[in-house]
Amino acid sequence: MIVYGASLSPFVRKVLAFAAEKGIEVESRPVDFRNKPADFLEASPFGKIPGFRDGDFAISDSSAIIHYLEKVKPEPNLIPTDPKAGARAIWYDEFSDTILVACGGKIVFNRLVGPRFLGMPGDEEAARKAECDELPPLLDYLERVIPASGFLVEDRLTLADISIASPFATLDHAGTCIDGGSHPRLKAYVEAILARPSFAPLVAREKAFLSQAA
Repeated sequence: MIVYGASLSPFVRKVLAFAAEKGIEVESRPVDFRNKPADFLEASPFGKIPGFRDGDFAISDSSAIIHYLEKVKPEPNLIPTDPKAGARAIWYDEFSDTILVACGGKIVFNRLVGPRFLGMPGDEEAARKAECDELPPLLDYLERVIPASGFLVEDRLTLADISIASPFATLDHAGTCIDGGSHPRLKAYVEAILARPSFAPLVAREKAFLSQAA
């Protein structure tokens, strides 16, 4: 199985961590966006990452890939089968993908991706507005809903935790960290999930890459 895209993307990182938690071996294959290979474009016709290939089957979108992996290897179960718990896990995945990443992307693009990798000046005002005005209510929400168990659904690791934690690694790379004074439960939660063996090697490699690319 091949996952196309670098783990600096929260979506790619989410898929790689999910596969690791499932015990599914995948090949992580970065993509040159200036010269997108044909096999990647077959998997992702619109050039978005992650793309995915398993033999002659190809698909894109992190959530679609994750649902495929869950069906291919049902255990350990990371998308709850209970209707209510399953719906909650999907909600947190959607919240992360379409709300948290949309906000964080304004920070990451303007402070990291544009200036460091695209040679574009970042819009610091847009980044500051997202960090100061848009992000805090999202952090407040997560601070309220994280249970004492440290897991969002069924008091165990699920897709919900993998999806929510992943964008915070990317935000940290861009210099936006969780304030333990205002959001202590969220800070401890994210640190614990990102310290798992499924995430920690990815984040360490990303930090090493960014330090070399500085």
